[in-house]
Amino acid sequence: MDLDAVHRAPLFTALDEAASASLRAQMDLVKISKGSVLFAEGADGDHLYVIVEGKLKLGTSSGDGRENLLSILGPGEMFGELSLFDPGPRTSTATAVTDAKLLSLGQAKLLPWLRENPDVALHLLARLAQRLRRTNEAVGDLVFSDVPGRVAKALIDLGERFGKKTDEGLYVHHDLTQEELAQLVGASRETVNKALADFAGRNWLKLDGRAVLITDFERLAKRGK
Repeated sequence: MDLDAVHRAPLFTALDEAASASLRAQMDLVKISKGSVLFAEGADGDHLYVIVEGKLKLGTSSGDGRENLLSILGPGEMFGELSLFDPGPRTSTATAVTDAKLLSLGQAKLLPWLRENPDVALHLLARLAQRLRRTNEAVGDLVFSDVPGRVAKALIDLGERFGKKTDEGLYVHHDLTQEELAQLVGASRETVNKALADFAGRNWLKLDGRAVLITDFERLAKRGK
């Protein structure tokens, strides 16, 4: 198990090694294969999850079948914590983008832990606040930013979280199809493909299947502002 990834999660950042080991012992290891649904929008849920390996996506769907991708999450990131404080139907569907391993913790085990470790509760609240801030920012982007700007911003975000520096630039293996990338920025696949082709033509990046090599990070970041 990648303990460094686990300890990056807000649930663990306020704990020392002994307390972290004690908490991990109460969590269940969950393995999920690529394309499998961990939980569905509208289903009851009272567990949070910490990603140890792999990537998952959180998305919602409309009554007519259209899908919106809310976020892509990787090792060290946490999700599902809203259900611990407000039990009820899940607000999104969690699907494995790659094979993944996660740690799961239910409300019944977590709440007593929070009472004994109030600093952890503060970190969880900070995580919820960050999530709300990102949601507000995403709504603002849909209103005020054009599609190329949103695509640039999404690639920069993915690069900062999943990218690896190489001699040629920042290599980002995001594992997303073009349709998923379009869902992430709230646009059609055709419009997103046009933006990517434009960026490639400007030598800001190179496309490589479900990955991208960002060769001019500064200009791409500026386009995403």
